[in-house]
Amino acid sequence: MQNILILAALAASLGVAAMAETVPNAISWAEDGSIPESLTGTAGNPDEGRVVMTTNALGNCVACHAIAAMPDVPFQGNIAPQLDGAADRWTEAQLRGIVVDAKRTFPESFMPGMYKVGPFIRPGVAYTAKPPEKPEDIRPILSARQVEDVVAYLMTLSE
Repeated sequence: MQNILILAALAASLGVAAMAETVPNAISWAEDGSIPESLTGTAGNPDEGRVVMTTNALGNCVACHAIAAMPDVPFQGNIAPQLDGAADRWTEAQLRGIVVDAKRTFPESFMPGMYKVGPFIRPGVAYTAKPPEKPEDIRPILSARQVEDVVAYLMTLSE
């Protein structure tokens, strides 16, 4: 009986944690394109954020951005703003908004929305891939946890 109660309490606590995550279409945006509230209700892990930013199969931020604080990471990009000093230029809420959907802050940005499920602009007649049949099948590039981890890492980049 005690084991059942422990399992029930564990399941309930996991359910509460899962409910704390904000889904992409329920984000509360500020007028300036920032997102004041954490997407997970908890602080991100800067070490995990560094991994997301430098891993091809995840965010791969360094494909476009250079970060001098990461001299060990090869092939950094130079087509997007350098991220050193990001914490001095933007607030945590602004960085969260930029990572989630940079176009809300910078309409001309070519940065993909990392926690966005639509609406998207298709590139016209040259588009040949088959889109998902249902909008609910579209998944964001990063999870809410990964977004918070990236923001936590960016907040360590001050000059």
